[in-house]
Amino acid sequence: MSKHLLLDLSFDICEKLFAKLKLKNFIVKQVFHWIYQKNIYDFNKMTNISLNNQKIIKQNFAIILAKIIDINIDKKHKTFKFLVQFHDKNSIEMVVMKFGYGWTICLSSQVGCSMQCKFCASGMKIKKRDLTPGEFVMQYLLAKKYIFDQFHERITNIVIMGIGEPFDNFTNLVEALKIITNPYGMAIGPNHITVSTCGICPKILQLAKLMPKINLAVSLHAPNDAIRKQLMPINNAYNLNLLLRTCKKYCHLTKKRITFEYILLENINDHKTDAIELIKKLKGINCYVNLIPYNEINECKFARSKKINIFFNTLKQNKILVKIRQERGGTINAACGQLRIKYEDDRK
Repeated sequence: MSKHLLLDLSFDICEKLFAKLKLKNFIVKQVFHWIYQKNIYDFNKMTNISLNNQKIIKQNFAIILAKIIDINIDKKHKTFKFLVQFHDKNSIEMVVMKFGYGWTICLSSQVGCSMQCKFCASGMKIKKRDLTPGEFVMQYLLAKKYIFDQFHERITNIVIMGIGEPFDNFTNLVEALKIITNPYGMAIGPNHITVSTCGICPKILQLAKLMPKINLAVSLHAPNDAIRKQLMPINNAYNLNLLLRTCKKYCHLTKKRITFEYILLENINDHKTDAIELIKKLKGINCYVNLIPYNEINECKFARSKKINIFFNTLKQNKILVKIRQERGGTINAACGQLRIKYEDDRK
């Protein structure tokens, strides 16, 4: 009989499986505490669990870990980009950054990405597979240990904005979020978690109903369909008007403010007229706009906008909540997917 992969399992599922094995409920809490609070993955070292119960757990469950195979470090900004390899040799990236309010980790959701956004390094490599719930979790556990060992500090915020489209892996995303937010798991409050999507409308509403306290960021990047179609193929399935109506409904259901991500690309979506059009489109939506300076990459033809401040001021003068994203890791293959591309190209 194959063993259950423990990191893939939410607390509720573990309770049911342990009950079938005649293991008491408090043992689930003990196991979760050892794994998620103490970073102990060897059942033999879970010393408050009896030897007999350890034996039962080992016979029925396994913990398979990922490993860090490369780290790029920006010491000035306390930014760390990790290349993480799973048991099947597939790799993803995660980034850990220090801000004034604490440490934030950016998690990946897939090996590669099917969305094929034209400006994104992640889309240069087609999707090989989804990450399991445990593989979401492993990223945090690896980074948590590294940051604690280096700085004796804790990662307090999670954004799921790395390689892949989280809503294209929705079931596993939700199971991972259950582990991340569980008080016996990682115990990260939902208000400290943000999930980013390129705009898969049905899943936006599903998340609102299932986990209304999770924050949502939407990759917008254009004020109209004509520009957005050039940049983001997803717009052919869910056009801008549908997306914005969905976002408005999301805000109504959750009572939360939504974040719109907007990468500024030179002479593509950065004109003052684009800003004015965007202002009109966002009317009536409880939102905040995050303007992102573009990290230029060799694989893409786009250039960083020189009109960021004009765009910013136009939005601000028209009462749109807006800020320019603080740049991190400019010297460490900052664009999402670049480190993985370099690693895979070096192996050829």
